[in-house]
Amino acid sequence: MNLGLIVLMALLPLVTVAVFLVMLRWPAKHAMPLAYGVAVVVALGFWGTDLNIVAGASVNGVVTALNILFIVFGAILLLYTLRESGAISVIQKGFEDISPDRRVQAIIVAWLFGALIEGASGFGTPAAIAAPLLVALGFPAMAAVVSAMIIQSTPVSFGAIGTPIIVGVNAGLSGQSVTDRMVEAAGIPYAQYLDQIGMQVAMLHTLVGVFIPLIMVGMLTRFFGANRSFVEGLRAWPFALFAGVAFVVPYYAVAALLGPEFPALFGGLIGLAIVIPAARRGWFLPKDTFDFEAREHWQPEWISTLQDRVQTTRDESQPLSQLQAWMPYIIVAVLLVLTRVVPPITDALRADAVTLSIPNVFGSGITAASQPLYLPGFILLVSSVITYFLHQMWNNGNYLHAWKTSGRTIVSAGSALIFAVPMVQVFINSAPDGHDTVTAIQASLDEGVALGTLAQVASMPEMLAQGVAALTGQLWPLFAPLVGGLGAFLAGSNTISNMMFSFFQISTAEQIGLGSFGASMVVSLQAVGGAGGNMVTVHNVVAASATVGLLGREGDVIRKTLIPMAYYMAAAGLLGMAVITGGANLWYAGWLGFLGVVLVFMLTNRGGR
Repeated sequence: MNLGLIVLMALLPLVTVAVFLVMLRWPAKHAMPLAYGVAVVVALGFWGTDLNIVAGASVNGVVTALNILFIVFGAILLLYTLRESGAISVIQKGFEDISPDRRVQAIIVAWLFGALIEGASGFGTPAAIAAPLLVALGFPAMAAVVSAMIIQSTPVSFGAIGTPIIVGVNAGLSGQSVTDRMVEAAGIPYAQYLDQIGMQVAMLHTLVGVFIPLIMVGMLTRFFGANRSFVEGLRAWPFALFAGVAFVVPYYAVAALLGPEFPALFGGLIGLAIVIPAARRGWFLPKDTFDFEAREHWQPEWISTLQDRVQTTRDESQPLSQLQAWMPYIIVAVLLVLTRVVPPITDALRADAVTLSIPNVFGSGITAASQPLYLPGFILLVSSVITYFLHQMWNNGNYLHAWKTSGRTIVSAGSALIFAVPMVQVFINSAPDGHDTVTAIQASLDEGVALGTLAQVASMPEMLAQGVAALTGQLWPLFAPLVGGLGAFLAGSNTISNMMFSFFQISTAEQIGLGSFGASMVVSLQAVGGAGGNMVTVHNVVAASATVGLLGREGDVIRKTLIPMAYYMAAAGLLGMAVITGGANLWYAGWLGFLGVVLVFMLTNRGGR
């Protein structure tokens, strides 16, 4: 069977998403059922996947979707609780006191606070928390979601206390013969080799991600400003770069000193401690002030069904201080850290007694499970209840209204997620008997086996990766981030992307003659690409959109976040090629030239209305 045809068939579910969701702008609740159907037809009719595996993967996808919906519900509930207590108005006034500039507010909330939440929880939680908070501050709903999704990049590789590296990369590499050879060539223990990969990931993210705040505010003014110009965002370059450096320097230092568990968490915390006092003193703030146009001039697609419900006038009869208003979010951050860092608490919340599980669904070998007490949704729900007492809301009958509104929102969001995640699971689990190694794929192709035999050893995403590798040859490191991004786009998780493709990446590096250091860099590019791919992953976009009531516009969000995602993949690939090549080489010039092209594009690109 021709490799090109196999790759083409594997692309069909992704092409369906791209055409109907992104290009034709269908709502996700319509596009994702179609994509799911295509994935099932390809898996059963062309790939040879067993029916019980497709069914088991689908059930697992539904359970995962319910987990995501629980997180979204918690985020919405906390937001409405704060609205009803008057805390949102206090927070809004606090940001106005720091700076009324929307660029500054987006950097503090999305970039720094979002990074802190990513470090503690990961798995799309930052966007689900930051987006509704930005809406509450007066951002158009789409602007809030786009900003929150763009920062789902640099912090992600070390999100959820380092899970993408500690679990994802480790699961993909450990116990494999090619890994053993690379570790032996490096002359260090495997644990140290894994730490080396973590350091390389931090280095790449530092050099690429330091510009993300600037790109984010450029996107904000280009697509949501009155003049539709990147230039307005670039005028905030001193503050944007200051905030970028304030995050990535401690981020890299923590990776070097403490390992992969805490870079994003401490980077966000230290960054907030540096940037907020500096902003209060007016340091690095832009000379002009950017704000959105009056509401009547906003485009209809920017506005969500919940746009006005979270922007209320505070009841002065129950004044709250800034600390009281922010306390629920502080509680969220503290509880997330405690439940992920303190082993007794973690073990209790993840114990078998509180885990809901369907083992070996339909005899597929797939287990669908949920740990509801460990999910961030439970933390958000607990924080909402604590806020009820903390803000003395017992005389306020609107707390029940917050629950009802959150419930209605979650029902409308469920129709998209309930198909989006099963589609991903069918795609990933399309290899019937679990043989998913690059060695088996290559052997099957070399022997010219029939498709039915090939399907026994290779899933659809692995065949896509194999096709890219066959085309690129020695230039593979340049494209390695794309494979990581593909995995994240599909699975909605940097961790799952690393699990799927880390072994493929290190095997490909060996095949093209890279040594131990080059191989670890290729795996690092996989992890960085997987983090950047989170900007466009469908079910994270759906979840973030649901928290602000922006349902049906998911394709428009992805069309915009594709721009910073493309920057991330290209910049990381060029930088990776430069480091692997070694010495002073032209790839560094290519990397710097690419950054220059991005800057020129932003300076000269102005859109119409």
